[in-house]
Amino acid sequence: MLKGSVLFVDNVNKIKFHQFSSEDDLEKIMHLMTRELSEPYSIYTYRFFIYNWPKFCVIATDESGGCIAAIVCGMDLSKQCRKGYIAMLAVEEKYRRLGIGSRLVIIAIKLMIREGCDEVVLETEVTNAAAISLYERLGFSRNKRLFRYYLNGVDAFQLKLWLTPSYSLAVH
Repeated sequence: MLKGSVLFVDNVNKIKFHQFSSEDDLEKIMHLMTRELSEPYSIYTYRFFIYNWPKFCVIATDESGGCIAAIVCGMDLSKQCRKGYIAMLAVEEKYRRLGIGSRLVIIAIKLMIREGCDEVVLETEVTNAAAISLYERLGFSRNKRLFRYYLNGVDAFQLKLWLTPSYSLAVH
């Protein structure tokens, strides 16, 4: 799969989903995440994920090419397993509830399966009911509670998805 290649097209909402391809994409992702997420991230955090795992960074763009949503992920190769990690997911407010966030997560999971991941983990604020609902609909389970995890003092749930053979078949 080519860097920056289109992975999926939503013809109903006229949205393209493509992999990270350039420094331009990095700027768009940073602006989106800064606007939509409660946790501030430095340029180094973005570069760490995007340049180590560009294939796991997926951007959704509207007809004009504007970045309306993105997912930034990584992978950890431990001795026990290959673990996919969802670091950031954001959808511009006016595009929420159209299935864009779910589509981004599904695309990321498919990419992680291709790389041999056994599980996917992430953290989300315990107060973020929409995110928790999205991930649980996709098969994630609450693994543990992380107290005062975020800079704003809010706890997080660590969510985990085990990529069993039956799950892998379901998303292909």
